[in-house]
Amino acid sequence: MKKNFIYLIFLFITIISCKANETINENPIRKNVYRNPILNISLPDPTIIKAENGDFYLYATEDISNTPIYKSENLVDWQFVGTAFTDFTRPTFEPNGGLWAPDINYINGKYVLYYSMSVWGGEWTCGIGVATADNPEGPFTDHGKLFKSDEINVQNSIDQFYIEEEGKKYLFWGSFRGIYYIELSEDGLSIKTGAEKQQIAGTAYEGVYIYSRNGFYYMFASIGTCCQGLESTYTTVVARSTSLFGPYVDKDGQSMMNNNHEVIINKNNKFVGTGHNSEIVKDNEGQEMIFYHAISVDKPHGRVLMMDKIQWNNNWPFIEGGSPSLIADKPMFN
Repeated sequence: MKKNFIYLIFLFITIISCKANETINENPIRKNVYRNPILNISLPDPTIIKAENGDFYLYATEDISNTPIYKSENLVDWQFVGTAFTDFTRPTFEPNGGLWAPDINYINGKYVLYYSMSVWGGEWTCGIGVATADNPEGPFTDHGKLFKSDEINVQNSIDQFYIEEEGKKYLFWGSFRGIYYIELSEDGLSIKTGAEKQQIAGTAYEGVYIYSRNGFYYMFASIGTCCQGLESTYTTVVARSTSLFGPYVDKDGQSMMNNNHEVIINKNNKFVGTGHNSEIVKDNEGQEMIFYHAISVDKPHGRVLMMDKIQWNNNWPFIEGGSPSLIADKPMFN
């Protein structure tokens, strides 16, 4: 009797183990989907680049000191690989300032990291700097500030975005005091001699990102409050133009200079504060994935990393349901 009882227990454990392995390893649905958040730790204001080695690298505002760097082969599974700076190499032009909203690029054979440096409330002392590295994992060498708010006469000069157009290099920036752009030098490490700033959008926005597609330029931006926990109203919006330099308008032709736009990512019952998107990244099938941060209702500590697929209707972008997905198909990679 005892022997039979032991045998039955063994058989039961074997069946359960097989079912568990089947669920984990053979269920095609589980294999081919991901869940938001992609990383359930605070990684605000993400920026992403596909490096020359084929891997993706992500950088974020320094909730992890000195600007965290993560690496991925598939946009879903991320590994922490270090920081862009150390306590000894971090920028210093804003004493006691935080390193915010990095923007990573590959320029003239170098990885070029633009960053904001600010203290809360330091809207006239904050500014934008630049650092370079031969490798996306660093070490990054700081080249100091490009400008500070009081030098360029744009209050709250943070949240920069770099883009090239017809062989020229430009920096867009601004945070709720107008969005501006200016031409950079050939190496991207300074303002071009004689260049003048130009305003391109109104005072509702920060964290702009511009994406070119099918003859249009799409200016993504964030509105609302980023950092008030579950009370945060951060929302991702977009407008478009036929020129990099505007005018950017909503579906009714109303200008972003007058704070008009279309909402693309809003809150839902699981995530709020959905904003500050990074580069739109394509997978091997040409699907376009947008990264941004949000605050989890279930774990409202910090701003977690989110990803959703961009879709298009009449050359206007949207994501399914207009708010963060909970579960979605993974990007396609070999």
